[in-house]
Amino acid sequence: MSILPADLVHAAEQTIALLVERDLTVTVAESCTGGLIAACLTAVPGASAVFERGFVTYANAAKETMLGVPAELIAEHGAVSEVVACAMAHGALVNAPAGVALAVTGIAGPGGGSAEKPVGLVHVAVARRLGEDPAAEDPDVEILHKRFQFLGDRDHVRRATVSAALDLLAAMLEEAVEDDPDQTAAQPAEDSPEGP
Repeated sequence: MSILPADLVHAAEQTIALLVERDLTVTVAESCTGGLIAACLTAVPGASAVFERGFVTYANAAKETMLGVPAELIAEHGAVSEVVACAMAHGALVNAPAGVALAVTGIAGPGGGSAEKPVGLVHVAVARRLGEDPAAEDPDVEILHKRFQFLGDRDHVRRATVSAALDLLAAMLEEAVEDDPDQTAAQPAEDSPEGP
């Protein structure tokens, strides 16, 4: 019996099935969720066929050293921002031979928020590798980003982030053009002020 929330494991099961169907592997880069996305994905039997690796980059220095996110990008925009989430997703693909990457950065609370960036603010990015070479050092990628503002305590924000992130990845996979051998992802979604 899984110790993880059943709804998150179910979402992970659907995501794993889509990855298998698309013959894609995934890597994740997590900040505010601290490895919870990876835990949910790897709770699914058979995940080893599609789960490549995970990066838990809680500190800014980890984002820089493990994912190659430029320090000046974090200094200018803050770790919780669209540009850093997208850089995390891109960096995950640079550092892992996966087809897609999922990245999250946010403020889970109860502290750390501000008027500009309140507790519950989360940025999610999904990057898809373009081209056939999974070992390309600087791959061309297509990135899908979405902003969420969750209400609730720290545990709720983290769980809601996992759910939203898996949903965004699944949506990108589901909306891939069926007759395109490269399975081109859908265009980036509009930013949403609130999560699902």
